[in-house]
Amino acid sequence: MSTDAWTLSPDRFFDPEPSQLSVARRLYATVGTLPIVSPHGHVDPRLFADANATFGSPADLLIVPDHYVFRMLYSQGVPLESVGVPRADGGPVERDGRKIWQVFADHFHLYRGTPSGVWLAHELIEVFGVTKRLNSKTAQEIYDQLEACLASPDFRPRALFERFNIEVLCTTDGAADPLASHRAIRASGWKGSIRPTFRPDQVTNLLTPNWAGHLRALGEAAGVTIHTVPQLLAALADRRAFFRSMGATATDHGVVSAHTERLADAEAGAIFARALRGEATEKDATRFTGHMLVEMARMSLEDGLVMQIHVGVHRNHNVEVFRAFGADKGADIPIPCEFVAGLKPLLDLYGREKDLRILLFTMDETTYSRELAPLAGHYPALRIGPPWWFQDSLNGMRRYLDQVMETAGLYNTAGFNDDTRAFPSIPARHDVWRRAACNWLAGLVVRGLIAEDEGFEMAADMACGLARRAYRLDRPG
Repeated sequence: MSTDAWTLSPDRFFDPEPSQLSVARRLYATVGTLPIVSPHGHVDPRLFADANATFGSPADLLIVPDHYVFRMLYSQGVPLESVGVPRADGGPVERDGRKIWQVFADHFHLYRGTPSGVWLAHELIEVFGVTKRLNSKTAQEIYDQLEACLASPDFRPRALFERFNIEVLCTTDGAADPLASHRAIRASGWKGSIRPTFRPDQVTNLLTPNWAGHLRALGEAAGVTIHTVPQLLAALADRRAFFRSMGATATDHGVVSAHTERLADAEAGAIFARALRGEATEKDATRFTGHMLVEMARMSLEDGLVMQIHVGVHRNHNVEVFRAFGADKGADIPIPCEFVAGLKPLLDLYGREKDLRILLFTMDETTYSRELAPLAGHYPALRIGPPWWFQDSLNGMRRYLDQVMETAGLYNTAGFNDDTRAFPSIPARHDVWRRAACNWLAGLVVRGLIAEDEGFEMAADMACGLARRAYRLDRPG
């Protein structure tokens, strides 16, 4: 029988089998309220630079910027303009937050059983205290409640950061970024730990739109003119040092494939010269990106920054949406990946280095047991990143744990990161991971594979210990 009452089951995500459920409950009781370590994500640091910053309207917070939300609406024929997604040409879109919210509420049933539905329910119930199910009838009443919350000082970004018990939150920032917001956070005296992450993709991928402009910006930030590969490397090294001085412990590299190769200096120089003339080919870009991954690994061995490599996404698959609305609009699609041959040139040089830390992420689950687990289970430099993007779900986590752990072992994984732009969803995402982890560990306990006291230790590591160590977050920030 349906009801408008809205609550979260205390046993959500746990196996209903009584013995496993009992152990899962005991494990979760010890980790559910541990601090949140968020070592990789895309939350805008400007939210925390000003103590009086706000999130705007409920629509501005939960719908307009979240491609997880509006991609589902778009898949059912809802125009992106009707939910306020800005057009690249500045054309008209709906700006009335109440109207946007009503469209969202009219279609909220679309999210049933999905990760987005789980996160949204957690946010609305646990963060904002909503007690009625969101639907067409309750939409405006709930909007009023959210609007009142967001007007309160208790719901400003810094206040929620503290309420969520976030130990550290890392942003993702371009190589030329002056990190003005990070500077402002430090200067304000606020004690929240917000760290930058160095992402050089705009200059290491020769086919990035406006690559030449990004290259000039990098040169200006580093105080050099970049005409050669050595000058590029010097500028990147300079910026890495600056990011480290601002508390960064990691770099991030989003690449289509895991291809790496060590180019001869003359060959790298010739490709770079073609790029400066606007003549670089797709093959040039693939080879140069592979070369730069090797160079970034070399630099990470020297300066200690953890290297994240995110592989396997066809970006902006829907050309018309990309033209009309720009990048990151829900049209990124997983593609098959290959790691064993692709990473071999890099691993031949640096894979045995115990002081180097490379975290591998993939959208291609078929590589978990076949490639990633055996690689990370052997090379000291490698760790496996958590289930990423479309796999950031209960079933995705189950598949990951089942396919990776037996070969790689728990301690060759990197724990969990939420990888989100949607700040209020952070507690929800970490809660799903902690519950999935406790349920998986409970299965090992009841099957006699581990003792329950070992399960308690592993649960704490999976909640935050592994991420702290994998990302070297024990450094002063």
